[in-house]
Amino acid sequence: MRSASDGQLWVARQGEIIGGLSLTPIAQGHWLTGLFVAPQWRGQGIAAQLLQQALGDCDGPVWLFCHPDLLGFYERLGFHGAPALPQPLAERLARYSRSKPMIALGMEPL
Repeated sequence: MRSASDGQLWVARQGEIIGGLSLTPIAQGHWLTGLFVAPQWRGQGIAAQLLQQALGDCDGPVWLFCHPDLLGFYERLGFHGAPALPQPLAERLARYSRSKPMIALGMEPL
């Protein structure tokens, strides 16, 4: 997972790092550029806890791009399809979609 220089990194620990996420400020909101939980820790609510902590103080919407197979996972976390993307993200999505299937999801602040 990579983060922009102005991005925020959040981690979950259980002795060692077991999950993390990266948020990058963009267009009066944030772009979730990475969310990862170690395979042996998945299904235990760690991703939801990370999001709750990270987004608790965020102003504005949060957007992400994901593979269509992950749609249900992100919907359970509160994201929804067909958000109005700011121009920089719309351009990135168009570029990324040329080489792999991607969908955009969004969420209003918690």
